[in-house]
Amino acid sequence: NLASSVGNVVGDITGLNKPSKNTITGSVVIVKKNVLDFTAVHSTVADSLFELLGNQVSLQLVSAENPDPANENGGKLGKLAALEYWNLTYTPLLAGDDSLYKVSFEWDEEFGIPGAIILRNNHTAEFFLKTITLENVPGEGRIHFVCNSWVYPDRRYKKPRIFFSNKTYLPHETPAALRKYREEELQVLRRDGTGQLKTGDRVYDYALYNDLGDPDKGADLARPVLGGSAQYPYPRRGRTSRPPSKTDPKTESRLFLPNILNVYVPRDEQFAHLKLSDFIAYNLKGLVNQIIPLLEAFVNYTPNEFDSFKDVDNLFFNGLPLPTDLINQVANNIPLEMMGEFFRSDGQQLLKFPVPKLIEDRSNPFAWRTDEEFGREMLAGLNPLLIQLLKDSSITKQDIEYNLDGLTVEEALSRKRLFILDHHDTIMPYLQTINEYTEAKTYASRTILFLRGDGTLKPVAIELSLPKMEEDKIGCVNKVYTPAEHGVEGWIWMLAKAFVNVNDSGHHQLVSHWLNTHAVIEPFVIATNRQLSVVHPIYKLLHPHFRDTMTINALARELLINANGIIERTFCPGKYSLEMSSVIYKSWNFMDQALPNDLKKRGIADGDIKSLDDLDRLLIKDYPYAVDGLKIWFAIEKWVRDYCSFYYKTDEMVQRDPELQAWWKELREVGHGDKKDEPWWPKMQNLEDLIQSCTIIIWIASALHAAVNYGQYAYGGYFPNRPTLSRRFMPEKGTPEYAELEKNPEKVFFRIMSSQLQSLIVITVVETLSNHASDEVYLGQRTPNWTTDAVPLQASDAFNRRLAEIEGEILKMNIDKKLKNRVGQVNVPYNLLHPTGEIGISGKGIPNSISI
Repeated sequence: NLASSVGNVVGDITGLNKPSKNTITGSVVIVKKNVLDFTAVHSTVADSLFELLGNQVSLQLVSAENPDPANENGGKLGKLAALEYWNLTYTPLLAGDDSLYKVSFEWDEEFGIPGAIILRNNHTAEFFLKTITLENVPGEGRIHFVCNSWVYPDRRYKKPRIFFSNKTYLPHETPAALRKYREEELQVLRRDGTGQLKTGDRVYDYALYNDLGDPDKGADLARPVLGGSAQYPYPRRGRTSRPPSKTDPKTESRLFLPNILNVYVPRDEQFAHLKLSDFIAYNLKGLVNQIIPLLEAFVNYTPNEFDSFKDVDNLFFNGLPLPTDLINQVANNIPLEMMGEFFRSDGQQLLKFPVPKLIEDRSNPFAWRTDEEFGREMLAGLNPLLIQLLKDSSITKQDIEYNLDGLTVEEALSRKRLFILDHHDTIMPYLQTINEYTEAKTYASRTILFLRGDGTLKPVAIELSLPKMEEDKIGCVNKVYTPAEHGVEGWIWMLAKAFVNVNDSGHHQLVSHWLNTHAVIEPFVIATNRQLSVVHPIYKLLHPHFRDTMTINALARELLINANGIIERTFCPGKYSLEMSSVIYKSWNFMDQALPNDLKKRGIADGDIKSLDDLDRLLIKDYPYAVDGLKIWFAIEKWVRDYCSFYYKTDEMVQRDPELQAWWKELREVGHGDKKDEPWWPKMQNLEDLIQSCTIIIWIASALHAAVNYGQYAYGGYFPNRPTLSRRFMPEKGTPEYAELEKNPEKVFFRIMSSQLQSLIVITVVETLSNHASDEVYLGQRTPNWTTDAVPLQASDAFNRRLAEIEGEILKMNIDKKLKNRVGQVNVPYNLLHPTGEIGISGKGIPNSISI
C-alpha cells in the first residue's frame, strides 16, 4: 500500500505515469552505483530526494516504423515514462546483484513497433544499465534491449543515451526511422579527436605509444615514441589525452600510484562489475605498491642468492620465513585478503606461493631438466609458436650427426626431421647494447632439434653468439654446445639451454604475448566501436571478443611495460624491451596470424591446411598447440562463415556496406597505420575476405592469447625452468668461474641467471597473469537475447556443440600414451586450448577476450 501511494504521488507530481488505455509495460534491470561503490552514500541520498522532486530516470520509446519530419525524420517519439518506485525498490548490498524496475509506456497503433529507447538519468549518480524488456508489444510480442552500459547523469551528455533493440541491421536495411539515431550514436563515440577525456566519457580514439617513458624523472627513464615512424612502427593504442610531460612535449605525462587505476578508457570498456576487477586491479596495484617493496626488503634483509634448487623448491613447498618486524612494516597497508593470499600464519610468518604444475609431481622432481621436456615445451609450453623447419645451418655435421639416431645430416634434412628455434636475428642487432647498458649478459641463440621416431624433439646442438666488430661491421663469434648428461659438461649443457630459455622468455612476453595479442588487437577494438553500429552484424560478432582488453592494456602501460616497470626490471632486453618489439612489428603480417598460414610459413605444415582432413600434413604429428589449435581454428572459421553468409548473400553486399568499408579502411590506415601500405591486407571486397579477417581477429583475441598466457605460472612460475634474465656469461675453461662450476654447480647456475629479487617478482606477476577470473566468459558463450535472427542463433549453438566435442577430443588425446608431447615426464597435460576453464591458475580454458 505504501509503495502504491508513493508511486501515485510521484506520478501526479511528474505527469509521467498517467494511466492510458493502451500501454506497453516493461522491466529494466539496473545495478546502482551504491552496490558497486560503498562510498556512494551521498549520491544515493541525493537520488532519493531527486526522485521525490520529479527528477527521475525517464525513458522514451522511438518508433522503428514511422519517421517524424519534426524530428529530422527520426522515429516518432513516445511520451516520457519514468522508472517506477525507485526509492522503494529493494537494493541488494552484494556487488553483482541487480535491481528490477517496472515502467509503463503509452502506446497507440500509429506509433508502430519500437526500435530504440531514449533514456535520461536525471539523478546525481551513474548506474549500470543491463537490460530493458518490453512485454506484449502489439504485433511483436516481447522486445529485448541488451544494454550493458554505464549511464551517467544526463547533463554529462550532449545527446541523451539511446539503446537499440536486439535486432540486427546492415546499414541499408536499417529502418528509415532509426537511421538518424544510428549515425548520431557513432558520431558520439568518435567525437572530434580533441579535448580532455574524463571518467564516464564514451569516446574511442587513437594515440601513439608515447606514454611509456617518464623523462621528468630523469633521462634514463626516457623512451622513444612507438608508432608513427619508419624507425619505430607500432599499433595504435587508445587515446588517454593526458598533457605532455614537462621535459619532452612528445611524451605524455604519467599517472602515479594510486591514480593509475584512473587511466582513461571508454567507460564501457572498463572491467564489468561482476568481474573480479577490483581484485585484479587492486592486486596489480598491491604488487607494485606493497608486495614488491616487501620482496625488496626481504632480499635486503637476507642478502643471499638462491644457492640450490632446494632453496627454490622451499618457496612452494615450505615457504620463506619472514622476520616479524618486516611483516609488521607492511601489514597495516595490505588488506587482509591480500595478506591471506601471499602469506600464511601457522606459528610462522611465511611468504608462500602455489606449487607450479611443472614440479607438482614429486615422483620425478627433476623431469623439467630433461632434454625431452626442453623440446616438448617448444610444442606444448608457453611459447609453442616459433619452432620451424630447418632448411640450412652453419652448425657442422660433426656437431650433430652422431646424435641423429643413425641418420646422416643430409638424410635428416631431406626427411624433414630437423627443426630450429631461432633467437639470433631478432636479438643480435641489440645484443651489444643490451650487454653494455643493462644488467643482462646474454647471447643470441640458435637451437637445432631432431624429430625422433616417437614424435618427441631432441635438442642436438645450441649455438650461442656474441657480436664482434670486424672492419667497422658487426660480425658474430659463435660457439656450439652439444648434449651432455654428467659432470661439468652436463652443467654447461644445462646452462646453454637456460640461455636459450632466457631469449625465449623475453620473446614470449614481449612479442608472442604482448605485441601479437594485446597490442595488435587494440586497434580493432577502437575501430569497431567507432565505425560499426551496435546493430551491425559484424559488431555483434566481434564485440564479445574485446571485453576488458582496453583496460588491461592501459594498466599494462602503467605498471608492466613502462619505463622501469616490471617487464624492464625482470626480462633480458631491459630498457630496450618495447623498442625491440617495435622492430619485430616491422615483419608482422595480419594474414600470417591465421594458424594454417603460420604453420605453413614455419614449414611445420607440408602444404596448405584447409580443413582437419589435412592434419596429416603436419610434419610433427604430436604437436599439441597445432593439433588443438587447428581444431579450434576451423570451429571458429565455420561459425564465422555461417554467421557472415547469413547477412552477406553476395560479394557486392560486402563492397556496398559503408560502415564495414569505413571500419576496414580505418583499421589499415590508422589503427595499424604504420603497416597501411602492406600488400597482404585483405581488400574487403568479397565475403571470403570478411570471413578470413573476422576469423583471425577472433582467433587472436581468444585462442592465441589463451595459448601464450594462461600457462605462465605452470611453466614460468618455477623460474629455473624459464629464467627471464642472465647476469653473467657462460663459464670458460681455465677461469675461476669454471672451477667453481665443477665444485658447486647449482650455486653457479643461480649466480648466472635471474637474481633472487627478480625471480620472486616474476613468480608473483605470472601468478596474477595466469588467473582465470570468477566471471570469465569462455569461447562461444554469449549474452542471452543478443540477436533475434534464428540462423545465427542456430550457428552459435552448433559452434558450442563443436567446442564441447573438442574438449572431449583433448581429454582423450591427453591420456593417449603414444602421444608423448601431450603430458610429458613432468605430467602437465596440455589444456591451454581446452575451451572451458576453471577459476584460478588452472591452466585450462579459452576466454572470449584478452581480459588479463
